[in-house]
Amino acid sequence: MSGAERQAAGRFGWHPSSPIRVRLAAALAVALLPVLVVGGIQAAVALRTEVNTRQEVLLLAVQRAAGIARARIESAQVLLETLGPGVIGLECAQRLADVSERLPDYANLIRFDRTGRVMCAAATVPADAQRTQRPWFRRLAEGQATTASAAPGAEYAGEPVLLAARRAQTASGAFDGAFAAVIPLSAMQVGAPDLLKPVGSQIAVLDEDGRFVTGADPSAFTLPPPGVLAEAAKTGSTRWTMRQAGGGQRYIAAAPLAEAGLYVAISASRESVLRWARLNPLSRLALPLLAFFLALGAVLYAAERAMIRWIEYLQRVAAIYARGRFTVRPLAAEKAPPEIRDLAATLDAMAAAIVARDLSLHESLAQKDDLMREIHHRVKNNLQVVSSLLSLQQRGLKDPAAREAVMDTRQRITALAQVYRALYQGPDLKRVDLRPFLEELTAQLMSADAVSAKAVKTEVHADPLVIDPDRLAPLALFAVEAISVSQKRSPEERGTPLTVDFHVRGDTAELSIHEAGGAPTTEPTGVGRTLMTAFARQLGGALAFETPAEGGLITRLTFPTPEVTPESLSGA
Repeated sequence: MSGAERQAAGRFGWHPSSPIRVRLAAALAVALLPVLVVGGIQAAVALRTEVNTRQEVLLLAVQRAAGIARARIESAQVLLETLGPGVIGLECAQRLADVSERLPDYANLIRFDRTGRVMCAAATVPADAQRTQRPWFRRLAEGQATTASAAPGAEYAGEPVLLAARRAQTASGAFDGAFAAVIPLSAMQVGAPDLLKPVGSQIAVLDEDGRFVTGADPSAFTLPPPGVLAEAAKTGSTRWTMRQAGGGQRYIAAAPLAEAGLYVAISASRESVLRWARLNPLSRLALPLLAFFLALGAVLYAAERAMIRWIEYLQRVAAIYARGRFTVRPLAAEKAPPEIRDLAATLDAMAAAIVARDLSLHESLAQKDDLMREIHHRVKNNLQVVSSLLSLQQRGLKDPAAREAVMDTRQRITALAQVYRALYQGPDLKRVDLRPFLEELTAQLMSADAVSAKAVKTEVHADPLVIDPDRLAPLALFAVEAISVSQKRSPEERGTPLTVDFHVRGDTAELSIHEAGGAPTTEPTGVGRTLMTAFARQLGGALAFETPAEGGLITRLTFPTPEVTPESLSGA
């Protein structure tokens, strides 16, 4: 242990053998003590302030919001009174549009006649067949000079609006329609941030029946008790409480907005008001930040010296083990805390166990491979012995049909022997490269001894593909039958009478054997055709014969591209 480590251990009361949990707990307790003290002081002051000022601040906030809204409505009424005498004639719409452009707080300025029809407007007005039946229009028709409504009956803008209207009348005093100003609630600052509003509060507009005429969170508001809004109209503000569905209470304050029976309401939860308490800048910002950085520094130092650097060391050792080097031992961890030393010892024991097990597995696999190669070799030798016996039998036969049948059997046995030869001679006992296998199989079948006394020139084109023995055997036997059928029909002239093509096209593989030259040939029949159909079915593919116009015969096998899976390898 270095001098700095011993000094830190003495300061925090650590012992070199102390567990990591004890070290971190001691460091956190000392570092976070100032944070706990400051937090307790802030909570106590905030609680006392909330108890004394909660209701007063809510009332001030709602009165301020209502006052801003009333001022906006009154300014709209003054504007309508000023525009009223001039809102007639051909220049009416242009004049209203000019005013609306200079005063962007108004979404529209409209002149209605006594039947509710639009005489002129600064912007497009939505159709409303029931406009004369709307409460605000009826109040003007019944003699009220001005009115306001947050529910005008039609969507006059793409957001909640307040419609301020003024009565229009003839020289004799008869009702002659209305002048209306469409004011977005956002322009009246209803719902905008306010320094008086508690943190987390919500604001909404209510009508005289207590219904919300603007969008509001249902969980933040509730209908006011009977008589509460009437009291607000008389005294200028009121308040009530509600219980939330998830527990706790919310406090709601309301103030009248206009003579039309509209109210502004603000809702705040008890918790948000507690968090709203403000202390002086020193206690509210500087001390918590100082305590936070002290706590963070202590925790980082303790974690780095006691745990993190040792974990990173063990991580590097584990990475070396992952690369297969199990001879490295975590000797430096002897200076680490007990838990790290135990973990390092476990890693060391695990590496030793893996080395021993790998040696045993490699020996077992090598023995298994040797046994499998020996078995394949003996099977191939036995098949060659059978082929040689059939060759002797063939020489003693006089009947051409019998000789041909024995020769076909020898070719099938030769193909099977070739499969086992490819397995034990290849680098992998469970997979065979198909391209060299087809080339060697075709060459062996087309040798003069296997087919005829006259050599036949062939061409083999094969895409590379690694295949398991379960699919290689039927594919090889299919090739034997197809080549045998083609050679029995081959022309006698030299050249390139036989072509073997194998192509992989994504999920589909295709083996085609083309006998070139001669007259067009009919499809084969008999045992060869039956065997080819069976092998195609075993591979999950389809068999087809084609007779080109230039002569000869094409035997085509299309089947799903084989994939070497763990199941197929275990079956092999």
